[in-house]
Amino acid sequence: MSITGALTRDQIAQRIAQELRDGYYVNLGIGIPTLVANYIPHDIEVLFQSENGLLGMGPFPTEAEVDADLINAGKQTVTAVTGACYFSSADSFAMIRGGHVDLTVLGAFEVDEAGSMASWMIPGKLVKGMGGAMDLVAGADNIIVAMAHANKAGESKILKRCNLPLTGVHCVKKVVTDLAVLELIEGRFHLLERAPGVSVDEIQRLTEAELVIPQRVPEMAL
Repeated sequence: MSITGALTRDQIAQRIAQELRDGYYVNLGIGIPTLVANYIPHDIEVLFQSENGLLGMGPFPTEAEVDADLINAGKQTVTAVTGACYFSSADSFAMIRGGHVDLTVLGAFEVDEAGSMASWMIPGKLVKGMGGAMDLVAGADNIIVAMAHANKAGESKILKRCNLPLTGVHCVKKVVTDLAVLELIEGRFHLLERAPGVSVDEIQRLTEAELVIPQRVPEMAL
């Protein structure tokens, strides 16, 4: 099911990049989150951390820049910025578990009103493992989820309660979907912005959870 005006994966990443602040250490999960590195605002400096042991991850490489030994946690080739450093996976997770990551961006299958998220398995389908997601949601105070608002059958992924096995509970602060920007405040999703050309009614129809809607909902500036 598609809605005219829904954001592309790159546009979701572009909107999330607006949440970055100068000096942030940021961890990007696999999928849409990895695209955020391509949209860093020009007037700030951030360092992206990959849990396999790289701090200072840059944009995806051009064909001429590809180094097969330089990869992110999703096994994708990446670049490193000036000043980047490499360390062991153990040190990387010490950084994560110690609360030294300012912002974590993750994909998810479902998010609910309690700020809980499910991202690592769908029963009956191939399970690749939890990866570092459980540590990331437990160790960071600022979690933004990048995801589609509804599944291919048109069923909401913004729920009252998650149905799938949880990755973390009470951890999500903000969700950026292909339709909207939502903020979780005291157990309720607040609609902050809508995708250009997408109506509030369309967002409400595809949101199972209770939605707090202000009188005016601005369109995202991309």
